[in-house]
Amino acid sequence: MIIKPTVTDLLQIIDNRFELVILVAKRARQISAGQTPLTKVKERSAVTLAANEIAEGKVKEC
Repeated sequence: MIIKPTVTDLLQIIDNRFELVILVAKRARQISAGQTPLTKVKERSAVTLAANEIAEGKVKEC
């Protein structure tokens, strides 16, 4: 479950809820497959890592 950043925060960056879900899912799959996370946040959840990367502006498209 994503707690921080919130979905509302992420929708400020990606204005379409469906695009946001697809972007988070794609990036989370990449992280789960072994790609190095681009954020320094210590978290085990690939979904939370992906959300943090988007919030930090490190991922715009996969």
